[in-house]
Amino acid sequence: MSPTNDPVALLDLAPQNASVAAELRAAFDRVLQSGAFILGSEVETFEAEVARYIGVKHAFGISSGTDAILLALMALDVGPGDEVIMPPFTFFATGGCVARLGAKPVFVDIEPRTFNIDVSRIEEKISARTKAIMPVHLYGQTCDLEALRELGARRGVPIIEDAAQSLGARSKQFAAGSAGAFGCYSFFPSKNLGALGDGGLLSTNDDALAKKAKLLRAHGAEPKYYHALIGGNFRLDALQAAFLRVKLPHLDSWTAARRGNAALYDQLFAEASLPLELLRTPQRVYEGHVYNQYIIRSSRRDELAKHLRAQGIGCEVYYPVPLHLQQCFAYLGEKAGAYPQAESACQQVLALPIYAELGHERLRHVAQTVVELLRR
Repeated sequence: MSPTNDPVALLDLAPQNASVAAELRAAFDRVLQSGAFILGSEVETFEAEVARYIGVKHAFGISSGTDAILLALMALDVGPGDEVIMPPFTFFATGGCVARLGAKPVFVDIEPRTFNIDVSRIEEKISARTKAIMPVHLYGQTCDLEALRELGARRGVPIIEDAAQSLGARSKQFAAGSAGAFGCYSFFPSKNLGALGDGGLLSTNDDALAKKAKLLRAHGAEPKYYHALIGGNFRLDALQAAFLRVKLPHLDSWTAARRGNAALYDQLFAEASLPLELLRTPQRVYEGHVYNQYIIRSSRRDELAKHLRAQGIGCEVYYPVPLHLQQCFAYLGEKAGAYPQAESACQQVLALPIYAELGHERLRHVAQTVVELLRR
C-alpha cells in the first residue's frame, strides 16, 4: 500500500521520538541514577539552556503551560476586582486562569490575518482596574509585539505573553515571550518542543519578578517550611526537563521542516486557485512563524473536516467556541456578535497535518484531498 493510501495523522509523535530515542533513554537513566526527581540540577540546566535559546535572563520550569500563566498572574498580584485584557479566540487556559484568581477577563477581538489580538483595539478597553494585558501568540506566530510593548509602557500596564504555541517564534524585534513582564510556554507533547508528559516554562527579564515567581512556584517557601507568600506546587519534574534537554537542540531543524511543509501547502493551494471564501491559507506576517499549527479557513469547514476524517486524514478545529460564548463565562454578559472576527474564525478554521516528519508525499495527498472536496 502506498503512503498516500495510509491514514495521515494530524500529529504523529513516534518518528520524532524514535529519532532521539537513544538520547531519551540515556536521559531517563541519568535521572534514575541521580535519585533527584523534583527540580534540582537537571531542571536548572534546562532552564539555563532554554533561557539562552529565547534570549531572556530568567526561565523557570513549570508543571504545565496553564500553571505558567497562573503563576505569572499571581506574581503580578492579579486578584478579585482586577481586569486582564485578552483575545476571546484562544485555548481556555488563557481566560480560565484569570477567572480562577477572581479577576475578570476583558476581551478584545482578533485581527483576521494572524488570529492574534488586534493591538489597535486594546487601549479602548484599558481601565483603572486593568492589571495586565495577555496576548496569545496563536498557532506559532506572534502578535504585534512592537506596538503592544509601546502601549504597555505608555499606559503602565504589564504584558503577560501566552506563548504556549510559539517557542522560537519572533516578531520584527522580539522573541515570543521576551517582550513583556512574563512569557508563558507549554511543553504539552503536541507542541513544537514537547515533553513526554505535562510541562511548561515561565520567562522574564525582570529580576524582582523572577525572584517572586520562583518563590511562588514552590508554595512561597524560603527557606523550606517558612512561607512568605501563598504560592502553589508548580514545579517541573527533573525527568521531563531531561527529555526536553534532549529535544531542544533539534528544535530549529524541526521548525525549518515545518516551515518547509507550510510553504509547500501554500504553493499547492495557490496553484488550485480556489476562491478565498472556500480556502484561505495562513498569513505569515512575520518570518519568525513556527507553525505549531497550519490553519486554513473555509466557509465549508465542517463538510471538509468530515470528508478528511472519512479519508483517514487527521484534522482539528482550534477552537470551535470563543471564550465569551463559553457557558462558564456566561456571567460576563457577553453576547453573540460582540467579537465578530473571533466568532468567524471559530466557524471557519481547520488545522491540517504540519509536523516535521510528515513528508511531501503525504502532504500532497492531504492538499489534493482538500482541493478535490472544495472543487465539488
